[in-house]
Amino acid sequence: MISSLASIATLMLSTLLMMAGFGLMGYMLPIRSLAEGWSTLIISVIATGYTFGFTLSCIVTPIFVRRVGHVRVFGALVTLLTVSILLCSLVVEWWAWMIFRGLSGFAIAGAYLLIESWLNERVTNENRGALFSVYMVTCLVGSIGGQYIVPLGDVNGPELFIICALIFSVALLPVALSTAQSPSPIAEARFDLKRLLRRSPIAFFGSLLSGALSGTWGSLGGVYSQNIGMNTAQGATLLAAFLAGGAISQVPIGRLSDRMDRRKVMIGAGLFGVCACLAMMSFDSDQPTAIYIAGFFVGAVLYPVYSLNVAHANDLAEPHEYVTLSSAIMILYGLGTVTGPIMAGSLMQAFGPNGLIWFLGTAFALYAGYAAWRMTRRRSDINMADKTDFQAVMPSMQGADAASPLHDASGEND
Repeated sequence: MISSLASIATLMLSTLLMMAGFGLMGYMLPIRSLAEGWSTLIISVIATGYTFGFTLSCIVTPIFVRRVGHVRVFGALVTLLTVSILLCSLVVEWWAWMIFRGLSGFAIAGAYLLIESWLNERVTNENRGALFSVYMVTCLVGSIGGQYIVPLGDVNGPELFIICALIFSVALLPVALSTAQSPSPIAEARFDLKRLLRRSPIAFFGSLLSGALSGTWGSLGGVYSQNIGMNTAQGATLLAAFLAGGAISQVPIGRLSDRMDRRKVMIGAGLFGVCACLAMMSFDSDQPTAIYIAGFFVGAVLYPVYSLNVAHANDLAEPHEYVTLSSAIMILYGLGTVTGPIMAGSLMQAFGPNGLIWFLGTAFALYAGYAAWRMTRRRSDINMADKTDFQAVMPSMQGADAASPLHDASGEND
């Protein structure tokens, strides 16, 4: 195990630094947007640039990798991240920020894809779970640590933007100087939406809702914290609580879904999310601890929804369809992340910050309701022995679904 960890040490160091910069950027930009006086709807429109870039990169990046290799593409993508945040500090216009966020979305998705592809070739069946757990923890620690840099500076000045750019630049060094062999070329994305709808209607519509849930909170969570009266440190803690809830609950929810009809777990997760959202709306900024706890429980079901969709689709798929279906899920997830923030932003504009929580609660209710309806349309005919193993994945860290061999490998092991 020690030798396995040593083989990915430089890769994890680059990941830690990159995610620290990404966490700083993701929290800083919405707060600066509010300081500029931009409306919640405008901020949500800016967020669509990121999601368009993210989705496009999962399709396009493998083409560049096959032409020039992993290390060069990783260097180009991290450079693009650096450029995007510096441009945000130079041109403070909402329409320009939408473009710059598109650049950062393209860059971070490509970087995820490369890291996960690289990591996949360093693991074996025996250490896969442990090493990917290290990867997830590294991403979470980096992201949360970056968010806590925001309270140390002034979002109205250039310093935080420069610090973010410096972190991105340093993140390139461990991989660029590593002597480790590059992994095999990444496969092109192949997706078939009709096949996914035919195999698993729940995964089809659930992927849209999953994207709307995580994309909306990821884009507007910082805005919500500021609008209810939290300071930047409290807002960072709330965002961290969501991430921590999602990380801790993934495995228990996944193991439970492996032992019963996954649709029952989907219903339970949706109803639990509705209750957690109602609880979250009952508190205000004078009760920050209560909001953190409620946010933890919202995050505990918000993030695992994506993995439940993937697992259910794979349960009903042939092994050779795993990559095709997970690619389709990624595309639908991307569409959800585009539309969700715009709808939630409109609700926040009309009804205040709790419009965001109402949107999340409605999405959870639709998820539970649709899963319950599907149970009346098709009984579970999946033998327990035929079910695929649940794979815990945070969707915001997902670059490999569409194009890397990650799901091929996991599918072969199931």
